[in-house]
Amino acid sequence: MENDQTTAYWAANIRIILICLSIWALVSFGFAIWLRPLLAALPITIGGTDLGFWFAQQGSILSFIGLIFYYTWYMNRLDRRFGVDEE
Repeated sequence: MENDQTTAYWAANIRIILICLSIWALVSFGFAIWLRPLLAALPITIGGTDLGFWFAQQGSILSFIGLIFYYTWYMNRLDRRFGVDEE
């Protein structure tokens, strides 16, 4: 890759990493910690516990798994666009 393409590739790579980390922080701190008391106050229960617990525990895990799949898909597409894929 040329120097301009290398710079553009890494700029796109760093941008998607920062976006994924921001979503991770929002889900893990925003929903799991700060919004849990608000969600726990709702009269919705699942499996004998409040909705805040499910958002904090299960929702965080599912969000992280979704981020992993999205990052993998996006990076494969980015690698093909810049000609650095493994195929």
